[in-house]
Amino acid sequence: MHRIGILALLHESNTFIESPTTLERFVQDVAVFGQDLLDKFRASHHEIGGFIQGLGDAQIVPIGAYRATPAGAITRETWETIVEDLLARTGRAMPLDGLLVAAHGAAVAEHARDADGDFLSRLRELVGPKIPIVATLDPHANLSSKMVGACDALTAYRTNPHLDQHARGLEAASMLLGILRGSIRPAIHAEFLPMIINIERQSTDEPHLKPIYDLADAQLKDPRVLSNSILLGFPYADVQEMGSAIVVITDDDPALARRLAKELYDALWQARESMEGVLISVEQALDHVEQHPAKRFCLLDMGDNVGGGSAADGTILARALADRRIGPSFVCIYDPPSVELCQREGIGQSIELSLGGKTDAKHGEPWRCKATIASFHEGKFTEDRPRHGGISQFDQGATVVLQVDGCPMTVLVTSRRMVPFSLNQLSSCGIDPKSFRVLVAKGVHAPLAAYCEVCDGFLRVNTPGSTCADLFELDYRNRRKPLYPLEKLT
Repeated sequence: MHRIGILALLHESNTFIESPTTLERFVQDVAVFGQDLLDKFRASHHEIGGFIQGLGDAQIVPIGAYRATPAGAITRETWETIVEDLLARTGRAMPLDGLLVAAHGAAVAEHARDADGDFLSRLRELVGPKIPIVATLDPHANLSSKMVGACDALTAYRTNPHLDQHARGLEAASMLLGILRGSIRPAIHAEFLPMIINIERQSTDEPHLKPIYDLADAQLKDPRVLSNSILLGFPYADVQEMGSAIVVITDDDPALARRLAKELYDALWQARESMEGVLISVEQALDHVEQHPAKRFCLLDMGDNVGGGSAADGTILARALADRRIGPSFVCIYDPPSVELCQREGIGQSIELSLGGKTDAKHGEPWRCKATIASFHEGKFTEDRPRHGGISQFDQGATVVLQVDGCPMTVLVTSRRMVPFSLNQLSSCGIDPKSFRVLVAKGVHAPLAAYCEVCDGFLRVNTPGSTCADLFELDYRNRRKPLYPLEKLT
């Protein structure tokens, strides 16, 4: 019986955020080991759940998993603590026949800019060249040669919103077992494009990207092709590796892997102009909402995209909606001091507040308003359906629901930053998402999986912030050049 180790180290690092990610952020989200890892992920829609199911009768050795909500670059101390811990635990788990690793691909540490490449390379050095390593990646990965060189196989999610994470875990487990049984010999080839796909264009179901994925699916019909992946890239990690890439894995056929990777490269490059962002201003978005009074809209706050590491306390759309008084609207704002103030006052009190805008000056000024305290909640909720990120358990900390006085707006104020991946974030606090004309979700594509159940239309709004969709507004200093569309390559 094969002994298979399972590891995870997941972080999407936004280098335009000044505050770094510390160990506390990982401990607050996910830091589990041994049986606790199996208990947390076995029934999840996460790739680790796919690992566990896909390994079947193999002996699973759950080593450790660290994950933190996207934020700033990881401190040197935090990165070294986590990596050395995982390596030490792996060493103690030896002997192993193989490793399954859930990585992200866009992690950045202060001293290791290609953090995933650093981790996977050190893992390879520890276990040696003969033990196969198969890893999963987020399609927002900024792929590096070090990541490719450290692994026998890599596979990235094929959907954004990410709804196929479990399936990719199954795929990774199948490839690893195939290697161990001697039924396959992976030949991996990567191509790195001189381009970055705007975050606004990274929905895999839309017409500009779908033909590329259709081509990738067609390649998989060849039995010699084990896997292929399109890495869209993460534009908020200002590193040399930032950009789009292709990975193709064949069964012992390097020439075929190269040819098919170049085929996908060419298809994506030929479509590069359609990968530039379509940017809608706040005023244009609200005009559109007013012109369609019978529809319920979700306004996607791209500049305050929590899933991209942003502050979660942006006020620009909340203030604009309040000024327009379009109709019943909902917004969530991260603001621990305001939660504490409300807790001191009590339910039913109408108080003056300075909401949001406390993290930095990028996401709008604090919103001074008067609101009535409607209810308090512990902030924990669950999600049992496939949603972006494969997360089933959430904790946004102590939470208060406010009704803005003189304005048909409900504000959910949290004491922890929370990604808008589940409608249970609202319903767990007694809020009916169908009762609003406009809902604001601080994301770009991730909220669609949940919010499509209650919204007639989505508008991606070009708000300012640390996840601003206008690439030309970002102060890049470390990226490679040339890189389309920042340089207009032909």
